[in-house]
Amino acid sequence: MGNKAGNSLPLMLSLLLLAFLALVTKSNGAGQIVVYWGQNGGEGTLTSTPLGSAVLDGIDFDIEKGGAHYPALAQRLSEYSQKGKKFYLSAAPQCPFPDQHLNGALSTGLFDYVLIQFYNNEQCEYKASNPNAFKSSWTKWTTSIKAKKFFVGLPASPSAAGSGYVQPSDLKSGVLPFVKRSSNYGGVMLYDRYADEQTKYSSQIKGSV
Repeated sequence: MGNKAGNSLPLMLSLLLLAFLALVTKSNGAGQIVVYWGQNGGEGTLTSTPLGSAVLDGIDFDIEKGGAHYPALAQRLSEYSQKGKKFYLSAAPQCPFPDQHLNGALSTGLFDYVLIQFYNNEQCEYKASNPNAFKSSWTKWTTSIKAKKFFVGLPASPSAAGSGYVQPSDLKSGVLPFVKRSSNYGGVMLYDRYADEQTKYSSQIKGSV
């Protein structure tokens, strides 16, 4: 029972957040949703949801549809950082620049972390035989968007994504020496946790990241 409950919580939370975001049909709607969110059972808490008494201190924008109203939502969410506690914003754009759904939100300069998905996009994935497309994409992202830290997003196994898997040895010898030159390099994001548990990818690279 414990495992079932633990596994269902992220799904329930995801569905809850998707339901909120689905209501964002106009800019002032974004503000109304977030105001309700913050006042529901106490500032910064979601006591009537599966989170229980846990405090929500950030939101990740993994957006693959729409885009017109996410700048307003990011702006409204960022206002919570002005109330004494930091509220983090992160985003997971596709590696082709600019991301067609997230460019508006990311252009606000409000995001703390940008986790670039260098997979399922062959035109900017890392290839040991020709790394130039990857390098060009990384440079474009890290010099064009204002954010505190940027992360290299990769699949944790060949089957975790349609394309873009990088062998740990290639990551350590080819990717990391290049991206770590950027002052706003933050680390590596792996998709997903299940795949990582199977391959132990993170264990193989953590000493180099």
